[in-house]
Amino acid sequence: MIAPSILNADFLHLDQEVAMINESGAHWVHLDVMDGVFVPNISFGIPVVEAVSRVSRKLLDVHLMIVQPERYIRAFREAGANLIDFHVEASDNPKRTIQLIQEEGCRTGMALKPDTPVEDIYDYLPELDLVLVMSVFPGFGGQAFIEETYSRVERIKKRLVAEGLKTLIQVDGGVNEHNAASLYAAGVDVLVVGSHIFKSQDPMAAIEALNGKRPGATRYPSWAAS
Repeated sequence: MIAPSILNADFLHLDQEVAMINESGAHWVHLDVMDGVFVPNISFGIPVVEAVSRVSRKLLDVHLMIVQPERYIRAFREAGANLIDFHVEASDNPKRTIQLIQEEGCRTGMALKPDTPVEDIYDYLPELDLVLVMSVFPGFGGQAFIEETYSRVERIKKRLVAEGLKTLIQVDGGVNEHNAASLYAAGVDVLVVGSHIFKSQDPMAAIEALNGKRPGATRYPSWAAS
């Protein structure tokens, strides 16, 4: 599945960008929220999520790159988030944060920076709908895809299979048409793609090409594919 990241969209014409996603073969809209503390950059917050939710027909996947994410779970749900991803490194009590997201009726994702051991999330896997593996360091633009990502995904996938879990794996950072097939083969379910889509001359064609890299027999939970 493809989740275009609107961080790379034209914010002067954001409604048109979301309309393009609506008409495309993309599945989700990915929204990166940065606070300038957990990561060095500031992106956007609740008003933008709310604005996108008014025009989007796709699942809204909100990635919180913020400290103390538990403080804002309800606000982002009210703004229209369907799936909320938070960083295990950013929460003093990840289990409680998971509970808060679930209590708000959202799907739950947990994110990992590239230098965080994948084992840090193993205890939480049964409660998660999604694991987000960062393939670049969050908050810095223009980074190259980190090749170790493949082995990290494979280890998480092996753990999920061993536990009989249906948790999805998502990768974000440096994803493009050249590495999409390898990521799917490693066990990735959802590709977050930003500049490769929005900087292309034909974004809808770029999305279609990425969809062409997906194994045809892949099945997804009903909540994810809706």
